[in-house]
Amino acid sequence: MPDTPPEPLSVDAGNPRPRSATIKDVARLAGLSPITVSRVLNNPAAVRPETIARVREAIAQTGYIPNLLAGSLVSGRSRLVAAIIPRLSNSMLVDFVQGLSDQLEARGYQLLLGLSGYPVEQEEKLLPAILSRRPDGVVLSGTDHSDETRQILQAAGIPIVETWDLTANPVDMVVGLSQEEVGAAMARFLLGKGRRRFGMIWACDKRARKRYDGAMAVLRAQGIELVPTVEVSKFPTMGLGRLGLSELLAGGEAFDAVMCSSDTLAQGVLTEAAARGISVPQQLAVMGFGDFDFSEHTMPPLSTIRVDKRRIGVLAANALLARMDGGQPAQRVIDVGFEIVERGTT
Repeated sequence: MPDTPPEPLSVDAGNPRPRSATIKDVARLAGLSPITVSRVLNNPAAVRPETIARVREAIAQTGYIPNLLAGSLVSGRSRLVAAIIPRLSNSMLVDFVQGLSDQLEARGYQLLLGLSGYPVEQEEKLLPAILSRRPDGVVLSGTDHSDETRQILQAAGIPIVETWDLTANPVDMVVGLSQEEVGAAMARFLLGKGRRRFGMIWACDKRARKRYDGAMAVLRAQGIELVPTVEVSKFPTMGLGRLGLSELLAGGEAFDAVMCSSDTLAQGVLTEAAARGISVPQQLAVMGFGDFDFSEHTMPPLSTIRVDKRRIGVLAANALLARMDGGQPAQRVIDVGFEIVERGTT
C-alpha cells in the first residue's frame, strides 16, 4: 500500500469547502482499481480480507461516502434491507437484529430499522415511509398485520420475511416459532413436576397472548380451569413482576407455580418471593421465557424457555439473500423451535 498521502482534493475558489472524495481517490490511495473498490463496497464476501482492509483504510483517510443512490440507479438495487420491529429496548430483539445485520453486511447490504411500537396500525403508517426508500427486502417482527399492510407488502414486489411467529400463510416467507407451543410446553413441564395450583403474570402484547393461550389449553385439558392471572404492560419490568406476585397473593389463593411471559417478570417474582420468605422452588416454582443473560445468575437460577434469537436473524437474512440473488430459499416456512432450560426455580 502506498506510504505517500493522496493528492489533496481540489478546492473551488468560490467555495472554501473541498470537493467530496470519489471512488477514484480511494482506489488511488489503496493502490487498487476502482472496480475492485466497488466490489469491496457491494460484494465484500467475494473479496480477500486484506483487500477489504486496504479499502477501508483508504476510505477512512479520504472521508469517502459511497453514493448509494447513484449505484441503485445503475444496478436497480438500493443495497438496503428494512426491518420493522416494535422497540429497541426489547431484550429479545437485540441479538436478532445483530444476527440479521451481520449476515446482511457480509454481503454488502445495510440494515435500515423502523420502530413501530406494538399496534398494527403504527406498522401500517410506517411501511410506506420505509418502502419509499426502495429497500431490496423487508423483515417484519410478527405475523399479525392489517389487511392494508398485507396488500402493500404483496404489491411491493420485493422479498418479505416475517419473524418470531409461525403461520401457514405468510406474506412471503416466515422464520419463527410457535408461540402457542411455547406456552403449552411451559404448562406441560410444570405439570410434570407435580404442580397443580397455577398463577400467571403476563404481558398484554399479542405474541405473549399466544403463549398464554397455549398454556391455558394444556391446563384446561387437565381439568385446571381457574388460573388467576395478573396482566401487565407490554413492556415488562422486574418491578411489575414483584407487583404481579403481590397482587396474586393478595387474592388469597395458594399457589405452587407461577408462570411469567418473560424472564424479567420472573426475576421480579423471585425478588418478591424472597422478601416474603417464600421458598423457591419448595413452596413456589417459577418459570419465565427468553433465557436472558441474567437468568442463570438469579437466586436460584431461573428455569425458562430458550430461543436462539440470533439464529432467527441469520436465517431471515439468508432467506432474503437467496431471493435477492434470484434464487429461492430451501423453505418458505422455517421453524427454529425452542428449548426448555431447567434450573433451580423448578
